[in-house]
Amino acid sequence: MAKVELIMPKMGESIMEATILGWLKQPGDAVEMDEAILEIATDKVDSEVPSPVDGVIEEIFFEVDDVVEVGKVIAIISTEASVADSGANDVPTVEKTTESRGEAVVSNTENTNTDAITTEFSTADSKRFYSPLVRSIAQKEGIDMAELETISGSGNNNRVTKADILAYIENRQEAAQPVQATQLVEVTKPQMEVKRIETPKVAAVKPAKSYGGDVEIIQMDRMRKLIAEHMVRSKQTAPHVTSFVEADVTNIVNWRNANKKAFQERYGEKITFTPIFVEAVTKAIQDFPLINVSVEGDTIIRKKNINIGVATALPSGNLIVPVVKNADYLNLAGLAKQLNNLIDLARTNKLKPSDVQDGTFTLTNVGTFGNLSGTPIINQPQVAILSVGAIIKKPAVVETQYGDVIAIRQLMMMSLSYDHRVVDGFLGGSFLRRVADYLEKFDVNQDF
Repeated sequence: MAKVELIMPKMGESIMEATILGWLKQPGDAVEMDEAILEIATDKVDSEVPSPVDGVIEEIFFEVDDVVEVGKVIAIISTEASVADSGANDVPTVEKTTESRGEAVVSNTENTNTDAITTEFSTADSKRFYSPLVRSIAQKEGIDMAELETISGSGNNNRVTKADILAYIENRQEAAQPVQATQLVEVTKPQMEVKRIETPKVAAVKPAKSYGGDVEIIQMDRMRKLIAEHMVRSKQTAPHVTSFVEADVTNIVNWRNANKKAFQERYGEKITFTPIFVEAVTKAIQDFPLINVSVEGDTIIRKKNINIGVATALPSGNLIVPVVKNADYLNLAGLAKQLNNLIDLARTNKLKPSDVQDGTFTLTNVGTFGNLSGTPIINQPQVAILSVGAIIKKPAVVETQYGDVIAIRQLMMMSLSYDHRVVDGFLGGSFLRRVADYLEKFDVNQDF
């Protein structure tokens, strides 16, 4: 009999942890390969974690609502397979050490992915376990080991959880609110003694919450809280700059109106403006590859794959960003099929973690809501996001062989928000203009 580790899967480049929503199986339950064992959630998607093998759940190490780091062992599955046949996550011998809300599994390193093993953090001064996330937060906030030891933990064996340290930091900051300290005032008149005048200490008072009038208090749901954290973190991380341009998309509107029925008959898919926008963005990224990057410290990571995320509004009012992988390898029909499928999965809450990960650039369409333009927030760790507005009929100057004329055209505002740490105005503005150029030069005679 072999023992197989069930690992918390990696669900995106910027996703380092997930919350356990519920266990679908309990210790002693039999499971089949690919059968769902538990439900998890990140700030991007809710998903199920399937079993990698046929077997029986032997142990689970975390409870509902626990936040678990990616790569951590969350359960053990016993199988009838031999050790040699059980795969890379087999556990030939299991040694239990108290950790988190269960017992961590220490595997034979010959047949185990060592990246998935979490070892206990220990120093000469501490016997408590501190997760990498807690240590990272402590280091960022300037909390040394001595101070960390004073924090009361709500986890198993007094373990300090993420919530514990964040609550401590909030109280710590409030305690540090200015309390008027003793001031020394020197009287400089000749032949007079220096007098010390102490101002009274005034305790900082947190203002009481007051809601005037007839109000309703609405608690944010889990996804809204995570979206809020993601947006705030993005603004704190990247200095945002936004550029604007107006594009004449008359040719696109006329082509779609003339071909949408035939397109659906041929491919069984509706053709919207979105795949046309994605096609133009993909071409512009090929012209300006440094817009398709991410930043880590003082290092720029250039992405060779062009994976376009498309912001999608959900019935709940929340937002999710499914990703079209390798968009540069797809023609217009392929883009339409992929986008229609992803948007349908998003709105029915059936997206998989792989459907929202590895995006390198994001497109959001505020025109769907009748808005002319917007200043979108960058979807970290990307460095740019394009917003397209509503298509509006307007009078415009058109150059013809007979001279300039005023004509009714279909015009659309576009805005690009970009990370000014690595994208300067020249690159951001040139990229945005190039997208507009591709849209304006759309071939109305092209086949699909």
